[in-house]
Amino acid sequence: MIDLILLHPPCVYDFRKNSIFFGPISDIIPSTPVFEMYPLGFVSLSQYLNKHGYDVRIMNIAYKMLSSPRYDPEKEIKNLKAFAFGIDLHWLPHAQGSLELAKIVKKYHPHTPVIFGGLSSTYFHRELIEYPQVDFVIRGESAEVPLLHLLSVLQNKKGFSSIPNLTYKQDGQVKINQMSYVPEDLNEFSIDYAHIIKSAIKHRDFSGYVPFSDWQNYPITAIFTCRGCTYNCRTCGGSKEAYQKFCGRRRPAYRDPELVASDVHNISKYFKGPIFVLGDIYQPGEKYAQTLLDSLKKQKVDNHLVLEFFDIPAKESLKTIGSSIPHFNIQLSPESHDRKIRGCFGRPYDNQKMEEMIESALEFGCRRLDLFFMIGLPCQDYQSVLDTVEYCDRLLERFGKGRRLHPYIAPLAPFLDPGSCVFENPEEFGYKLFFRSLEEHRRALLSPSWKHMLNYETKWMRRDEIVQSTYEAALGLNQIKYRHGLIRFKKFKEIENRIREAIRMINKADKIIGEDKDRKVETILADLKKPANGLRTSTLCDKSELKWPVRFLNFNFSIRFFKLLAFLRTRRIVWLLLRGGDIQKQAKSSKISGGGKDV
Repeated sequence: MIDLILLHPPCVYDFRKNSIFFGPISDIIPSTPVFEMYPLGFVSLSQYLNKHGYDVRIMNIAYKMLSSPRYDPEKEIKNLKAFAFGIDLHWLPHAQGSLELAKIVKKYHPHTPVIFGGLSSTYFHRELIEYPQVDFVIRGESAEVPLLHLLSVLQNKKGFSSIPNLTYKQDGQVKINQMSYVPEDLNEFSIDYAHIIKSAIKHRDFSGYVPFSDWQNYPITAIFTCRGCTYNCRTCGGSKEAYQKFCGRRRPAYRDPELVASDVHNISKYFKGPIFVLGDIYQPGEKYAQTLLDSLKKQKVDNHLVLEFFDIPAKESLKTIGSSIPHFNIQLSPESHDRKIRGCFGRPYDNQKMEEMIESALEFGCRRLDLFFMIGLPCQDYQSVLDTVEYCDRLLERFGKGRRLHPYIAPLAPFLDPGSCVFENPEEFGYKLFFRSLEEHRRALLSPSWKHMLNYETKWMRRDEIVQSTYEAALGLNQIKYRHGLIRFKKFKEIENRIREAIRMINKADKIIGEDKDRKVETILADLKKPANGLRTSTLCDKSELKWPVRFLNFNFSIRFFKLLAFLRTRRIVWLLLRGGDIQKQAKSSKISGGGKDV
């Protein structure tokens, strides 16, 4: 029996049966609209609990369902044997899928604890715990220690009141423990991909550990530098105010910069794909960034590293980055071309500073610089969206030589983040919310199209205008990218055809709903099934446009991993592995029975 199985759900459990037109809700992230990419926290949780003697298995149910139409999740879940199940509701688009997956777990394992966690679980914990398929909710962004504590006392069904950050049911009553565990730093937690490789081999389930579709061909990895933020971007559920109010975090917690550099080096042993360094390395200050860059320089990592910035770094900082990281890439989200709109959203810089930064970054060797613009912002109207597209054209005229600058535009969809400034006070920022509760968002995910999923509109743009401006902007930007050589003619036409087909899909869904308001959603979805399937992967751009360069091997694992597999084939090593597993299981059994150390 495995101590804990972490299950990652699709956003909508029945996506294979009722093909909803998800539209562009995931076009500028690696995963598909099924949102099959599991949270990075799964890796940290698994490694931390394993270090304390617990056997943890990750199962990406969403990916398994997406990769094979014959895969039967119910059958696999029925045959699982676990002391407890964990399900993430980190991103709100999983509101439907996570609860449906929990239902299936309870159907076949009625007496096994089901534990929820993640930022959305934290925000909706009072409502979430009322669902019969949910037994525990761990609140906050650092679940490692509370979850370890919970596993240690579950066997006796007592002592739950001492577990920090826990919401639970006991004797029919809801109990809410104090948010008392908020770590000051992240030095105790790491993202060790070697652990994931070993776990996949141990549980003989490679597909369960795959982060997202096509990862085998594009093995991007990520590490975190912090949890928490110093900025208050208006629609972000990970903003300073949101973390303080719902996670009890008054200031960000950082991972030591030398440990971050070590994490990067460890990843490079197994993977040659890009490594995304999550969190602005200058957010904790110049000293932190300099220490990190000095450490990375010593590591001599050949992988492409991706850095994200929340504010504009100084020219000297970019020069230091260029001399420290041989292959560096930058991601920046100015949100709008308009300084006023950008300020309303919470970004502090103007266009002049941003353009100077682009020029300097390219001068100092930046291999690729991605700019992300959004639709659905405070103070943004329809014309402003189109003006942003024109601004992208001007940027490419100035900086497009070498095809290293890549602009994108997409809507804030399907939901504004719970806990964000706008979600908490929509009228103050000019927004109208259509859904507030978890149940309303769960039902919204079953809507025929992404327009009807949107949980907001603004006083500057109605729902219809957000959708229409999205497609008009996408058509314009697609032409601009082709003209500047970022995409070839064949790809340009493919994207244009998909966008126009998406517009027809939206209009068709609206027409069906308008003609028969009493018609069941299931019937509408059946009518849209075939065309919706053809638009599932991406609409506004092609997923290949998002890919940063890959060094050396185009496949995911390095030579070291193949050596590891060859090593494990020998009988003696297999015997030792199995024997070690038996010994470890005995230790686990002893720990779960109450013999483990106090937490």
